Amino acid sequence: MSGLFALLDDVAGIAKVAAASVDDVATQALKAGSKAAGAVIDDAAVTPKYVHGFHPARELPIIWKIARGSFINKLVILLPVGLLLSNFAPWAIWPLLLLGGLYLCFEGAEKLFHAFFHHEENGRSPEEKVLSEQHLEKSKVEGAIKTDFILSAEIMTIALSAIPQSTFWMEAATLAAVAILITVAVYGVVALIVKMDDVGLWMAEVGRTSVTRKLGMAIVKFMPHLLKLLTIVGTAAMLWVGGSIIVHSVAMMGWHLPEEVIHHAAEAVAQGVPADWQAAVQWIVTAAIDGVLGIVLGFIMIPIGTKIVGPIWGMFSKKFDA
Repeated sequence: MSGLFALLDDVAGIAKVAAASVDDVATQALKAGSKAAGAVIDDAAVTPKYVHGFHPARELPIIWKIARGSFINKLVILLPVGLLLSNFAPWAIWPLLLLGGLYLCFEGAEKLFHAFFHHEENGRSPEEKVLSEQHLEKSKVEGAIKTDFILSAEIMTIALSAIPQSTFWMEAATLAAVAILITVAVYGVVALIVKMDDVGLWMAEVGRTSVTRKLGMAIVKFMPHLLKLLTIVGTAAMLWVGGSIIVHSVAMMGWHLPEEVIHHAAEAVAQGVPADWQAAVQWIVTAAIDGVLGIVLGFIMIPIGTKIVGPIWGMFSKKFDA
């Protein structure tokens, strides 16, 4: 009998260790995922455009196809690569983050450039008009998955850099949790956003009370404004987070001057406000400077990205598709 109690005690001890490990993974995943907030917001802001113009019945299937591709990007491709980097080439993480930050700045600056200097035509491009609905859907999904791969690489790299020193399996579990949680959250929110106008229209048409019908019409009218707001927030997040990543990455690579200058400037501004507001003001000033830096670097990257990187990426994509 004493042997049985000893065995039960061992099992209870193992269960406690396992529960603590699960709790550690969840905690680390939430902390690591929060560091990638800017890229996550951008991912959620970019995706709705890929279902624009399709029949409402195809919206959720398209989102599911993109989400499935995102799971493959994160779990099958990027997670093993991230673990290899972490264990065999940790020095490469910060240069990769630096490149990712430059990409976010480039994307944000390009959105600003098109918003102020280009007016996009409504409807589909001439190339899209000649495609059948099925081929157009396939093309859109493939484009969305390629964009997701870049953003997912940034998310996973940021998450990896935020995980404290741990065992191989703890890092693997944490990265897997980050990948699953972020993908479910992003595409769950995207699905909700995309279908909200349909929900509002349904409420307006079949609502039993005038309040329900008015609420439905209000939702329908509000959704275009929400999508515009989401685009603005996503662009701001890209520029702010991109600039922040660059400043922090170069500091981790040995050049601390930019980070120190921004920190001292934020502290100097914060000293001019009441003590209760100093922390908030310091964060706002830091984010604003990071955002301005992101805009400047992004506009510098536009000719590089469009004239050099873009054509190279296009050639690679064609070979990959073939």
